[in-house]
Amino acid sequence: MIVFNHVSKQYPGSGREWALQDVHFQIPAGEIVCFLGHSGAGKSTILRLITMEERPSEGWVSVGDASSETVRPSEIPALRRQMGVVYQDFRLLPDKTIWENVAYALRMTGCLNGRVIQKLVTRVLEKVGILHKKHAYPHQLSGGEQQRAALGRALIHEPAIILADEPTGNLDREMGREIMGLLKDINQRGTTVIVATHDEALARGCAHRLVFLKDGMKEREETLVTRPAVFSL
Repeated sequence: MIVFNHVSKQYPGSGREWALQDVHFQIPAGEIVCFLGHSGAGKSTILRLITMEERPSEGWVSVGDASSETVRPSEIPALRRQMGVVYQDFRLLPDKTIWENVAYALRMTGCLNGRVIQKLVTRVLEKVGILHKKHAYPHQLSGGEQQRAALGRALIHEPAIILADEPTGNLDREMGREIMGLLKDINQRGTTVIVATHDEALARGCAHRLVFLKDGMKEREETLVTRPAVFSL
């Protein structure tokens, strides 16, 4: 369960501007929720508060048993290992192949067994549909393929939560639908998926719930479908 309890956020040096103002919501485990709004609405700030990269100026955030009020800096890396993050600009290492990008992320979690790495990287690249591109470098891939690779990297350590910040922002409509479809498939296996996007049409095609933001405030929520039964991986 992720809870935002009357959260406000003001960044240093922003004067009196609030990135978020009195935002309150809950996300049960296993949901797929899309936060909608234009640039500056507060979507990315919400994701940074979930990872505890930022702390609220007012109110509190909890992710499972971790609370922004009590979590120690030394505990945050363990919390983040429960999450996978996907960015609009992919953030792949340009001098490594797709295979190496995903394997590197796995090694960063402490997995050094070559056979385990081989098995897990193969499985995740199959899941996101680019195993046939495993020897390619990022610049040799289309935007959609790069985002699939980035999604594979986020999935490699089997996180409980996937956070996607404008994952279709650099893609055409067809590729955008494919990426949102992949996120929906991942959610149906039990992973909580949280997406920040400006594209309402794509969000409606996959989300259980929409949260509309404007100028750092929550305008409204809309439930689209009842959350389906969750199956373990």
